[in-house]
Amino acid sequence: MTAETILEKLVEMSRYLGDPANDLAILGEGNTSARIDDETFWVKASGFELRTIDAAGFVRMRFRDVLAALELPNPTDKDILELLERAKADAGVTIRPSVETILHALVLQLEGVNFVGHTHPTVVNAILCSQKAEEAVSGRLFPEEIVYCGVAPLFIPYTDPGVALARAVRDGLNRYLDTYYQPPKVILLQNHGLIALGKSAADVQHTTAMYVKTARVILGTYALGGPHFLPASAVDRIHTRPDEEYRRSLWRQR
Repeated sequence: MTAETILEKLVEMSRYLGDPANDLAILGEGNTSARIDDETFWVKASGFELRTIDAAGFVRMRFRDVLAALELPNPTDKDILELLERAKADAGVTIRPSVETILHALVLQLEGVNFVGHTHPTVVNAILCSQKAEEAVSGRLFPEEIVYCGVAPLFIPYTDPGVALARAVRDGLNRYLDTYYQPPKVILLQNHGLIALGKSAADVQHTTAMYVKTARVILGTYALGGPHFLPASAVDRIHTRPDEEYRRSLWRQR
């Protein structure tokens, strides 16, 4: 796909994630991105609403220059703003990329990840802002959750957005890959929100929608004594079934 076609799909995905009917993000909440090629990516600009965003609300950034922020010893907010300004593929663009640009650059480096949607769904944050957040998301509850959202989410304790959060996610991803040998589909940020990673824009939308349903189910279980998690053997079976992989391959292409 051309950079322009990728941007069109990113705009469509972003508006879906920002649609008030979906209760995923309001006002300036949330941010999205998409890989263009090995060197550059699109990311939402700061201050734009997902529900109304168009092509003018995205900035083309260079991976190498953005990821250099992870190596800075003690960067100030000013240091990061200047680095992100220099990392723009088009120096003439005046809008400022999201504060989460470093995080987007990081996860877009993962195998099979071409689109990223970061939202703040009310029902998901009801869990992530609770005393039992980590416990509540520690197991899988039903087959479709596994098919669409992966074998497990990556849970990240609350961290200041920006470089600190990107570093925490980087460390969490290394642990996740050592455990599961594949990237997560879902990243959960304590007291913050949800990140869905996808091969396609539709993939991100489906994963986000299914994790919102998962969150509703989790909350519902606590009204009747708490979640009854599937055994690990059942999770592994569902995750590796050929028929489920076939289904996944179909909807990721849409």
